[in-house]
Amino acid sequence: MNDVPSIETLWLALIEREPEAKCAMVGAIGKLDADIAHQPRPQTWQPGRPQSLQLVSPREVPVRGLGSDAGRAALLHAIAHIEFNAINLALDACLRFADMPAQYYEDWLSVAKDEARHFTMLAERLATFGHRYGDVPAHNGLWEAAEKTAYDVLARMALVPRVLEARGLDVTPGMIHRLTEMRDAQTVAILRVILDEEVRHVAIGTYWFRWLCAQRSLEPDATFRKLLAESDTRIRPPLNWPARQAAGFSRNELPPELLAGL
Repeated sequence: MNDVPSIETLWLALIEREPEAKCAMVGAIGKLDADIAHQPRPQTWQPGRPQSLQLVSPREVPVRGLGSDAGRAALLHAIAHIEFNAINLALDACLRFADMPAQYYEDWLSVAKDEARHFTMLAERLATFGHRYGDVPAHNGLWEAAEKTAYDVLARMALVPRVLEARGLDVTPGMIHRLTEMRDAQTVAILRVILDEEVRHVAIGTYWFRWLCAQRSLEPDATFRKLLAESDTRIRPPLNWPARQAAGFSRNELPPELLAGL
């Protein structure tokens, strides 16, 4: 690693295939070069993934009940896959978009560090079931969202942290409830940490989305709804309104039917 982390430092972490090495590289990155916003970007790149990981369509991802060890291992693998992709997405947010304020890059590096820690906790828990990341087929929808929003940082801030990561705020409480009933205290403890810290990640997306809207003289709520419509993206129940509100969502940018009674 360079003494002063640069675009190359982030790029090397992004393309690293081995999960443990990727997490270690991200964790070792210090304060970024002050000129990182203006450094040349790579022309093309793909995120590194374990060679053993088989990418399939969402319909082909195995679904098992939580009543068995195999089912809980499958759930842990699915969440680990989300967190692994979240590392890559946070690094990509730094690499892809030049000429943003220095705090933007520090914010997304901090997210990458959190996601690496989340992944490590999940991988360690998964190992207690005799599995490792890459053992179960997974889909590529998260990285496809990165590619679809590569054209504009505004679209990225709207549709990745404020849609994909925010979905985790909505569904994680239900997983915690089911696993609590099953007395899986270890996994519950991990999910509670992730849920708490993901609020900050979504809030970072909200901050930069609104900052960009202000720079472009756009009304944020209307712009968010417009981007949802243009990308054919729907926000589905359940909705964790307290967590979304803490992450900076307004009622005006969400479908009214989801907020009924909240």
